[in-house]
Amino acid sequence: MGEFHMIPLKINNYNHMKLLIINGPNLNLLGVREKSIYGDMSFENYFAELEKAFPEIDFTYFQSNIEGELIDMIHKHGFSSDGIIINAGAYTHTSIAIRDAIAGVTTKVIEVHISNTLTREDFRHKSVIGPVCSGCIMGFGLNSYKLAIQSFLNN
Repeated sequence: MGEFHMIPLKINNYNHMKLLIINGPNLNLLGVREKSIYGDMSFENYFAELEKAFPEIDFTYFQSNIEGELIDMIHKHGFSSDGIIINAGAYTHTSIAIRDAIAGVTTKVIEVHISNTLTREDFRHKSVIGPVCSGCIMGFGLNSYKLAIQSFLNN
């Protein structure tokens, strides 16, 4: 009889999951902007913590205040990454173009928000990107990103 060999599942060439984190407009100001809502840590510092906490993940991080650049990153990684975590900022509520970019790729996308947008101004209550995302995590501060990462690891 032949031998049975277990072959480890390779998520990519490095046996690491590849996740893209995209932050939209004004999120470059984390740590200095509206600290009562967004906290006092910069995303760069938080991102370094994520990389230490999840060494099995190859992270790419991108932030832009420009809608077209966010779309370009979704297109670039939307067929090759294992997942995309997006905080589209104010574009969450207005950008049909970002919605269509997410709908057009095969990679699973999770929408995140630092604050609970449902407890804020009425115009923040509707997400136009939410219906084409796999899920939405909001209201847990920067840990919303960690919860999204854990969702990718668990599925």
